[in-house]
Amino acid sequence: MPFRKGDPNINRKGRKKGSTNKITKEVKEAFSMVLHNKLPELELWLTQVSHDDPAKAAEILMKLSERFLPILARTEITGADGEDVFKNVKFEFGPEKAEDDEVEE
Repeated sequence: MPFRKGDPNINRKGRKKGSTNKITKEVKEAFSMVLHNKLPELELWLTQVSHDDPAKAAEILMKLSERFLPILARTEITGADGEDVFKNVKFEFGPEKAEDDEVEE
């Protein structure tokens, strides 16, 4: 069916914000299947890397996770005029100990 100007069936708003296109979805699913099938080897590889460089192993794991886990945005909560809403919040984690109190074992 050829395109006709003024056709009421045409979606003029486009795709919804945040929706992925078909190809992107298929590529992510394929990559996920490959990774899933290689999990035992991946664990071994990460263990080997971590023996030499634990920071590098953590970096690799973080980069892989970016493909499957949503990235959380940092959100700052402020009051009116950018005022710190937590300035009067205090946390108490139990009674304070005097310095000369002995620790019981």
